[in-house]
Amino acid sequence: MALKFFETLSNNYLELLDDKEDFNVNISVGESPNTKTFQAHSAIVKYRSLYFRNKLANISKDKNNIKTLDLKHVTKQQFEIIISHNASFIFELMLIAHEFLFDELTKRLETHLIEVEAHWLRLHFTSIYQKSFQNNKLQALQKWYPENWTYENFLALKTTLQSCLPLIRYFQMSSHNILNNVQPYQQILEKNLWKDIMKRITNLNNALDQRQHQLPPY
Repeated sequence: MALKFFETLSNNYLELLDDKEDFNVNISVGESPNTKTFQAHSAIVKYRSLYFRNKLANISKDKNNIKTLDLKHVTKQQFEIIISHNASFIFELMLIAHEFLFDELTKRLETHLIEVEAHWLRLHFTSIYQKSFQNNKLQALQKWYPENWTYENFLALKTTLQSCLPLIRYFQMSSHNILNNVQPYQQILEKNLWKDIMKRITNLNNALDQRQHQLPPY
């Protein structure tokens, strides 16, 4: 419930970027004749960017109580992408790069999201989590999510999968699959079940060690 609230709140912030009522910042971008002035709310742009916070702190208001920021070196197309999309744009770009098999670009964008946009990933947990698991390439992002899940996240997943979990044949899975694909989500399993699964893995490993020690010498 709390996660949904913060995701909605984040979307409301984005909507304010398009709201021209009661704006108090003019941001002029581009060089003549390709210029454009964006009207924004100082609280929003400062919240989204330390750059704007620092810039606006050094600009005086005019007689209409409005601050004007001149960014001639930024085109209007570039600014529209940055101010409107930010992490969302980067995530969608990563998905496209993955589709086009640009593996290096995909990896760089994935790393950027994890290291720089972790807060955004948490705010959009549900939708980003689902999209990231639709392919097998975004393994770093998939790993990040289980490691950063809250109790509420695991509880929601357990509720969603409650009719499917009893049908999974855990004891027919390899140790590798258990440790890599099941262990990150062990919190959604019953404790006794997980103990039995780990006991089986331990027994298999012990049996393998015994066979290796029993091999005849060369």
